[in-house]
Amino acid sequence: MTIAFEEVRHGYPERGQVLRGLSLAARPGEILCLLGPSGCGKTTLLRLAAGLEPLQAGRITLGGETIAEPGREVPPEARGIGFVFQDYALFPHLTVEDNIAFGLRRTPRGERKWRIMDALARVGLEAYAKAWPHMLSGGQQQRVALARALAPRPALLLLDEAFASLDARLREQVRDDTLHVLQEAGIATLIVTHDAEEAMFMADRIALMNQGRIEQLGTPAELYLSPASRFVATFLGEVNRLPARLSGGRAVTPIGAIALGNRRDGLPAEEGAPLEVLLRPEGLRLRTDGPGTLAEVEACRLLGATTLVHMAVPDGQGGLLHLHARMPPGLWLSRGEKVMVAMDAERAFVFPPEAS
Repeated sequence: MTIAFEEVRHGYPERGQVLRGLSLAARPGEILCLLGPSGCGKTTLLRLAAGLEPLQAGRITLGGETIAEPGREVPPEARGIGFVFQDYALFPHLTVEDNIAFGLRRTPRGERKWRIMDALARVGLEAYAKAWPHMLSGGQQQRVALARALAPRPALLLLDEAFASLDARLREQVRDDTLHVLQEAGIATLIVTHDAEEAMFMADRIALMNQGRIEQLGTPAELYLSPASRFVATFLGEVNRLPARLSGGRAVTPIGAIALGNRRDGLPAEEGAPLEVLLRPEGLRLRTDGPGTLAEVEACRLLGATTLVHMAVPDGQGGLLHLHARMPPGLWLSRGEKVMVAMDAERAFVFPPEAS
């Protein structure tokens, strides 16, 4: 089923307006990540979908049927929505099997046992049906919470920062396992996260939120490679900030120029106008000789899949620009070594200068 939010507005006395006329839809079978900084309204939107708070303005529909509007709320238990909370909310006095059964109280007894074991099989925990929550690792508890949410076969699944309490290495494995489970389940899923890498890993589409509105909606590649604003560019990953000037239809920076072509929306038109170029670290090309701008290496660190190079280049005004480049592993440069640096325009984004 499709869940749709139409002009949703919601606020709190102590915080003011949190959601400001937000409209959004998650398609059947789609994994849609709500990404953004703390306080932008992500979790509030999830709670409204689940029926944990009454909607103040707008409308929410599921499969074309209205489940929430001012003065009319379908009870949470009647919405057919599964919810995985950040703390998993497992009952410590119930076994794994009984935790899952808690969400199946309306299921015929003869079918209940089969549903429980099917849900545990989906998350690879068939052998833990009689275990207690305190006997499980954090990753296993997360999978039990996911199984409990999936067992009633909901029309929609909600996950609120479901991996935040796991350590970094375990988080990667559990995210991967969860992605496969969600893809196999084939139901619409909304995932709340403030972690851009997590959103890009999990999502078919990302709704990047800022101050109660959607800043940009699209695939991970669209947001990362074609950010609609400076906020999107910086939230999706590290950038180098380069001062630039408009000259002959190009943004001229201390390390090269970018032809603007049709990338001129919102940019000043007068020659010499100041601009700012945001450049991804992987958009810097380093050579020991050949064309480019001379740079001095300040540090070089192997980070596993990439090598991070810190360098300094003249800023054209008597100072230095400090840049980061990400290179394939194997390249090693020493502090003080001179290299030539150029940029890949496909990883560079041009904006008006940031307001002071």
